[in-house]
Amino acid sequence: MGSAEVLVLGEALVDVVESAGSVSEHVGGSPANVAVGVARLGVPVRLATRLGRDARGERIADHLWSAGVTIADTAWTDAATDSAHARIQPDGSAQYTFAVAGVVAPDAGDETALVHTGSIALFLDPGGETCLAALEAARGRAIVTVDPNIRPALVGAHDTALARFARAAAASDLVKLSDEDAGWLWPGAAASEVLETIAAWGPRAVVMTRGADGAIGRAADGALVTVPGATVAVADTIGAGDSFMASLIATLVERGVPGDAEALHAALERAVRAAAITVSRPGANPPTRDELEA
Repeated sequence: MGSAEVLVLGEALVDVVESAGSVSEHVGGSPANVAVGVARLGVPVRLATRLGRDARGERIADHLWSAGVTIADTAWTDAATDSAHARIQPDGSAQYTFAVAGVVAPDAGDETALVHTGSIALFLDPGGETCLAALEAARGRAIVTVDPNIRPALVGAHDTALARFARAAAASDLVKLSDEDAGWLWPGAAASEVLETIAAWGPRAVVMTRGADGAIGRAADGALVTVPGATVAVADTIGAGDSFMASLIATLVERGVPGDAEALHAALERAVRAAAITVSRPGANPPTRDELEA
């Protein structure tokens, strides 16, 4: 696509992990991870986020720049950089507290091939309304993708979050969600039922990841496609869904929205491979194009 650019809207933050008396900090945020994944696949990408002019903001910026991500001029603020604080409990579970504000969305220019958003930024206002408006403005001018990446502690009341997701999906060409997202949005519903429900809102393709079991998707022509998971030794699952999404975005920029079962199968197979590479090594460390094609 030459200079065609992907615009990602959403949070870049520092994960502060407190465990057994020790504290460590890592660069995170689902949209930021997606942007890094897209850049590593050789697709030009700009991230509209919110970064404080502080040490954490500089660390995030260095991480993004080193991957080849462009940071939107609107990102910088005098407020503190966003953070997520995780306290690891004795049983290994994590209790989260978040300090996250909304993003400022720049206009998607004529060179923008695809606009993506999701996660916290889509559900927290006033930034969430900004993200929605950006999606709706881009529809028909660029490919639009959404990954709700539900954080139950942050998205508010169920009905409100579901309505927000429905509006975002209606502006989208492709929606990707996880089986955990689906379980929170529609408890007990079958995967095929969830895909049909979302497809009825207007996106041309809908995809659900299922962890080690791979993915299932519904193509524009209504065909259901399943792809098994890849067998790998798992280091951790951090960033797996974001790497999957980044691979899907790269495929859409290069080949368009998958309109039939064959095209969707190829896109999902590639995305499952990207996620498998990521889980085989620690942290949110998505593959390069060379690694994905090896």
